[in-house]
Amino acid sequence: MDRPTWAPPDVDIDQPSVSRIWDWFLDGSHNFAVDREVAKQMLKLMPEGPRMAQASRAFLRRAVRMCAAAGVTQFLDIGSGIPTVGNVHEIARAADPQSRVVYVDTDPVAVSHTRQMLGSDPTTTVLRADLRDPREILDSPEVRGTLDLDQPVAVMLIMIMHFIQDADDPVGVLSRFRDALPAGSMLAIAHGSPNTENMPDEHLHEAREMYERSVAQVRLRTRPEVQALFAGWELLPPGVVWIPDWRPDPADAGPAFDIPNAGYAGVAVKR
Repeated sequence: MDRPTWAPPDVDIDQPSVSRIWDWFLDGSHNFAVDREVAKQMLKLMPEGPRMAQASRAFLRRAVRMCAAAGVTQFLDIGSGIPTVGNVHEIARAADPQSRVVYVDTDPVAVSHTRQMLGSDPTTTVLRADLRDPREILDSPEVRGTLDLDQPVAVMLIMIMHFIQDADDPVGVLSRFRDALPAGSMLAIAHGSPNTENMPDEHLHEAREMYERSVAQVRLRTRPEVQALFAGWELLPPGVVWIPDWRPDPADAGPAFDIPNAGYAGVAVKR
């Protein structure tokens, strides 16, 4: 295919991307033909894929509002993806205009478009970095120049932790963020689940195999395994639950969010 004018020169337009597939699920326009092909193949096995994406975005909005209501006005959104409606800084500033946000992603398309969207805003920025290296993120000029790490920070990990394999020590990764941040900081996780309440087991297995062949390895986790990711943090009610069931909002009601296997979500605080 021809290279779109908005595509950074270092992006391989023949290699599908996690964030661009997610962008297509959310009706975004910054994806390539190869991303759309993988997404369409997944829809044959998991037709609820776009609704799962919408449900996780709705959880993100609820979690940001809850953190802001608790007085946390600094946000570190890791695995932020390609900008779409209802970004963290928009939701946070609706609650407190002084909110500060750093977006982090490994996808150059996501980083490029986030940078374009933010412009010269001094209170919000974007960083290209890997979740598995907390020190690189926390010591970056982008984070140090935007956030005050002596004050509470909300770390948002929305549908990113299932790309962190057990060999990468996900609990250890999150503990390094916890240890580096002050009391009152918060952690929000939305995570893919292996439970198959509304699809045949073989469909989930086939979808996962296809995704791993084309895009990235996936480590879906059970509810106890997601709860274990919050080690050292204090989970807030209602704990780790199905994503649509975490502090549901009437604005999120309806068939778009009625997804039994959307995954698990929870929010915790450092005491």
